[in-house]
Amino acid sequence: MKLKNARILITGGSLGIGKATARLLIECGAKVAITARSEAALKKTAEEIGAYPIRADVGNSEDVERTYDLFLKEYGSLDCLVNNAGVGGDFPLLEGVDLEGLERVYRTNVFGAALMGARAAALFKEQNRGNIINIGSTSGLKGGARSTVYSATKFALRSMTQSWQAELRKHNVRVTLISPSEVATAFGSAEGKEREAEPNKLSADEIAYAVKAALEMDDRGFIPEFSVWATNPW
Repeated sequence: MKLKNARILITGGSLGIGKATARLLIECGAKVAITARSEAALKKTAEEIGAYPIRADVGNSEDVERTYDLFLKEYGSLDCLVNNAGVGGDFPLLEGVDLEGLERVYRTNVFGAALMGARAAALFKEQNRGNIINIGSTSGLKGGARSTVYSATKFALRSMTQSWQAELRKHNVRVTLISPSEVATAFGSAEGKEREAEPNKLSADEIAYAVKAALEMDDRGFIPEFSVWATNPW
């Protein structure tokens, strides 16, 4: 895929991995729209990196429809969806499972990704080409203590990715899952504050470059899934 003039939609694009990916793809000549729930953070990032801002919650079906309506009005068609929006949470099983919290995480990480993916898939089938990048997590490869809900959502995203691959390949649609290990971002911060970079941990830029590399492969091939780990996080 040629990135110059490619039309790309990135969810959760105001901070962290989404912001770094949007910045890098714009630097490569792509036309990028970003979504976020926080209007202030969205506006700040859009002005900083030159992205088209769409305030939206991916877990809200009306917001999803409005996102695509605005995107298509601005750019005409879609070449790539980056399903990056995600939320976390600490859910120790021994302290009980909070149904409201469980639903909140699933609504963004699973239901939101599916809603965004379904609309993109319909567009891609019609034009007989397209790309979906799902941002997963190594928590979706192996569960861990206190990660009952978050890990389960990332396992679900991995399964959805494989299902979409099986359904969409005949329409020349490439679907890739990229699973980072720990990244120093604002993820998990109630204030939306980015964490300080750590020399032995991943930064959002590493994941942005992984997205870029997956997209730049010639359209005749695609990478179904890969993980990005810090070399020596200890």
